Amino acid sequence: MARSLIIVESPAKTKTLKGFLGKDYQVEASMGHVRDLPKSKLAVDIENDFALTYEPLTDRKDVLGKLAAAAKGCDTVYLASDPDREGEAISWHIAAALKLPKSRIKRIVFNEITKTAVQAALANPRDINQDKVEAQETRRTLDRLVGYKISPLLWKKVRKDLSAGRVQSVAVRLIADREREILAFVPVEYWSLTANLTPQTGKKQAFDANLVGFEGKKLEIKTEDQTMTVLRAVEKAPWNVVKVKKSERQRRPYAPFITSTLQQEAARKLGFTSKRTMSVAQQLYEGIDLGGDAGTVGLITYMRTDSTRVADEAQAAAKEYIVSTFGKPYAPEKYNFYKSKNAAQDAHEAIRPTYISRDPDSVKTRLNPDQFKLYRLIWLRFIASQMSPAVMDVVQADIEAAKYTFRATGSTVKFDGFLRVYTEGKDNPTQVDDDEKPPLPPLTEGMPLDLLKLLPKQHFTEPPPRFTEATLVKAMEEQGIGRPSTYASIISTIQDRGYVALNEKKFQPTDLGFVVTDLLVQAFPQILDVHFTAGMEERLDAIEEGKETRVNLLKEFYEPFAIALKAADETMGKFAKDIGRACPECGKPLVEKFSRYGKFISCSNYPECKYSEKVAAEGADGEAAAVAEPVVSEIPCPNCGRLLVEKTGRFGKFLACPGYPECKYIHKDKPAAASTGVKCFACGKGEFVEKRSRTGVFYSCNQYPACKTALPGKPLTDRKCPQCEGLLHEKVFKGRLTGIACVNKECGYSESIKAAPKETADTEAEA
Repeated sequence: MARSLIIVESPAKTKTLKGFLGKDYQVEASMGHVRDLPKSKLAVDIENDFALTYEPLTDRKDVLGKLAAAAKGCDTVYLASDPDREGEAISWHIAAALKLPKSRIKRIVFNEITKTAVQAALANPRDINQDKVEAQETRRTLDRLVGYKISPLLWKKVRKDLSAGRVQSVAVRLIADREREILAFVPVEYWSLTANLTPQTGKKQAFDANLVGFEGKKLEIKTEDQTMTVLRAVEKAPWNVVKVKKSERQRRPYAPFITSTLQQEAARKLGFTSKRTMSVAQQLYEGIDLGGDAGTVGLITYMRTDSTRVADEAQAAAKEYIVSTFGKPYAPEKYNFYKSKNAAQDAHEAIRPTYISRDPDSVKTRLNPDQFKLYRLIWLRFIASQMSPAVMDVVQADIEAAKYTFRATGSTVKFDGFLRVYTEGKDNPTQVDDDEKPPLPPLTEGMPLDLLKLLPKQHFTEPPPRFTEATLVKAMEEQGIGRPSTYASIISTIQDRGYVALNEKKFQPTDLGFVVTDLLVQAFPQILDVHFTAGMEERLDAIEEGKETRVNLLKEFYEPFAIALKAADETMGKFAKDIGRACPECGKPLVEKFSRYGKFISCSNYPECKYSEKVAAEGADGEAAAVAEPVVSEIPCPNCGRLLVEKTGRFGKFLACPGYPECKYIHKDKPAAASTGVKCFACGKGEFVEKRSRTGVFYSCNQYPACKTALPGKPLTDRKCPQCEGLLHEKVFKGRLTGIACVNKECGYSESIKAAPKETADTEAEA
């Protein structure tokens, strides 16, 4: 019988650990958090130093029972949740829920799931870090207070089911402010003049030079007339090289990935969303079955980190690989070190492969396409980060014609260094740096040139670009909004709430996003202030370091917040935008409002006058899309004789009388249930079919009532449970896919599809 119990967060980790731990260790999974603040109430006792009331999660009661039973027969319980604040809190909650004596509980952490790292952790256990737990509880309390106090205010003033969040609302403000900059931007005309030239003697090689000055001073041309004046002056003039400047430039390799840079680069190079990136990275970290003697192995280190530190042994292994593969010049004499940001937690490492020898091609057959693409990106980036700089010879030539100066720049690669392995993606692919330009022909001072052609071009200044996923993550990181572990969930939440839309891979605020942001900025300027949010993150770090106390921070935050909340409740009017038209039924002004289905126009005299109009939905370009005509059926209304029309409600499309509200007839005939083609595992005769109830969609056996088996989510046809080979089904919460689970309760296999289950941003959105 096992003498020690190791509790990790996910079943995937248990499989990996069991592969290299002996029979003295039993490994079980907590499935993430086991306790949380209840959703039905605030659960924060403001008058009692913001004490929190926790409850076991409903779907974790069986898990807790299993963990308690396993712990009874063991001498020591090792809590091995993830090595961050959220992981520390999970360990603390497990210890509290199991009610075990402190002497039997040990905390272990490892940045990679390998035999060496786990054995080292077991050899160096510690107590739970209460400062880390307190920092997590403080963040959770702040988010709960903001979400549960402000969200109901938005329900009253704008519409139901809206949410505010301490971090998510600031992220929406970034996007809304950028959109206003774009809308207010006035383009300014300017021109460029490029000369296409070639040496008169020697090798004929055409190259371009751009107009930069006149009589030794910088020159900018604004109009076509100015451009034509220059063109006429130089087109017949002699062209001569007046100055050649040669320099050697080094391009240092990029640091190994941290969470934010991984999300940015995966967006640029792979087209992955932050959520998708973190989901795949989680799989690579928790373990992949490589088959044979290797078994299940974690392929990368912990993926939620803001530290660029690399373990000495990993640097040594990388250097050995680089020397043997590319040669000694490609490995620097001293290891490359990269400076982390001030707030970085250097107890963690950068994201890197756990074994350099497992190059992407050697494990490709054991990975799905997404896993292979992301692993290859991480592996190449890490190898490149440990290589020598690239060396470029850059040549800059100034060329004169009729006292006008044109400048040409070119470069050649003297030593490719890390570029042999990796080049970082760009947010603006059209941007070309000097050391990336093609080489120039051999040029010397005084050399005469022939003009081949002149290329005048009109330009207009452009507004700042809309945020992509990569640039939004970069902006949030630079301005200290949230933490890298929360970026994916923040970006997902603000889209799910309808505050922003992703059009052509760029974020635009919706009308609802503008309205909510403006109301919150007016009522809660401090909470919506970027610098305040960043400062709060620094204070949370201070709590983790034992330099600040939870109660002190919360009191400082809550006192002005409570005053602002009361003022907003009393002074903030219900959102109703006058559209400058009169109601056709009563003559009162018509106003624009929001419902759960979007914008609509209503009479300001409601409820006395119930006149309303639909508003066209916004198109991808932000303009109103045409409103489709209602689909008219051939079925007459049995009450008034009108032909029924297709409408859309909470549970989808249905047929109803167009005479509403005078005639309220709704066609009750239900369509035939759609089959999934998946056989019922209980009776073996029927198939699961899609059905609807008042609470939403579910899937049941079509042999009902003989067989009453039902699933809360769609059964999967393309894969089986990795633990018991049973049927898997989707897990759905409030209409959103949240994970996958096995139908076999004894198996208990479950996986989350959230990109960042740690430090989930603004969970109060569920309030």
